[in-house]
Amino acid sequence: MSSIIQDAQRIVHDSIKAVLPDAAVRRALAGRQFSKPVKLIAIGKAAWRMAHAACTTLGDQVDCGVIITKYNHSEEEIPRIEIFEAGHPVPDENGVRGTRRALELVRGLTQEDTVLFLVSGGGSALFELPLEGASLDDIAALTCQLLACGAEITEINTLRKHLSAVKGGRFGAACAPAQVECIVLSDVLGDSLDTIASGPAVPDQTSCEDVQRIMAKYALSVPEHLIPLLNRETPKRLTNVCTQITGNVTALCQAAADSARALGYHPLLLTTTLDGEAREAGAMLASIAREIHRSGQPVQPPCAVILGGETVVHLHGKGKGGRNQELALAAADGIDGLPDTCIFSVGSDGTDGPTDAAGGIVTGEFAQKARARGLSIEAALADNDSYTILRDMDALLVTGPTGTNVNDVCVLLCR
Repeated sequence: MSSIIQDAQRIVHDSIKAVLPDAAVRRALAGRQFSKPVKLIAIGKAAWRMAHAACTTLGDQVDCGVIITKYNHSEEEIPRIEIFEAGHPVPDENGVRGTRRALELVRGLTQEDTVLFLVSGGGSALFELPLEGASLDDIAALTCQLLACGAEITEINTLRKHLSAVKGGRFGAACAPAQVECIVLSDVLGDSLDTIASGPAVPDQTSCEDVQRIMAKYALSVPEHLIPLLNRETPKRLTNVCTQITGNVTALCQAAADSARALGYHPLLLTTTLDGEAREAGAMLASIAREIHRSGQPVQPPCAVILGGETVVHLHGKGKGGRNQELALAAADGIDGLPDTCIFSVGSDGTDGPTDAAGGIVTGEFAQKARARGLSIEAALADNDSYTILRDMDALLVTGPTGTNVNDVCVLLCR
């Protein structure tokens, strides 16, 4: 019989494998013929895999293209395709260079031309060119402010859109009159198209009033020269774009449920819209574990309780970690002493915060073993230092970059 940790690792593997973009992109393009060779632009953490699948499917129908992805997220060269690796979650100059090149490729096209636009999570930071009058440092500083105060990703993207030459529908407008065929791998709860990668080819639903509300909510310090740009509206109508979604967090969670069932657990998919503070989500998941052991509710063991979504961390300390690691560490305290219990949380893209880990995995024995080694869960959480204690306890989940990005999945296993 496999250990509960081995079962958890199998579920991680199976769920991420099910949402890799290769097959989805091939299905989306199967049998497609274009009147002229297409220009390919791929952005986000899954950009290389999506572009590779598209080029394999279309062959010589791809004339040229640009990939903009996170550092260490591309593999070998692809013929006729330029690859730019860039900064995430804070945009950097490499992303700007790649974005400029993408705009050069789509400039001067006709109605008979097609731009194949492949979008995945992370595109907000990676696909960036500041509007004239703004700088990359301006956007980076504003992004850092928003991340530090725990702003939701939709709020971060709202401000990014209004300072960007490509976000909020502006890239789609730049491609006109060419047709834009957009294939999207969603990392946004609810699959809101104007939110995924800040909607570069989607009519924007946010407004200047939204910008003002967010600035007031977090008491942001905004340089005076950015105010006119933040008050400039984004495109509200695009007639040259066709979009389809190829993968999302629902598929990730369903794959986790299927894997758990195959291992002998009764799966309960609790939600695909988990959000809020990471440590509070971890405490909530631990409370469910205690209830299962006490009463067999809401599902009898052996069981797998599955949640998908994306939490946030409000930074108070100076440690190292990410939302999935902090969620798992917070859960460890709540399941202290529970037998045959395991909780993991993992980012489908393979990177959790500014670390090399994808998430964390804990059992009912974790807290006791940590105390025996003189390690404090409470102190680690207070300093936002989940990475260090999980690393020291051999409780990190490390997958490496996966090539996909459809939010996070958290699973409670009880046997």
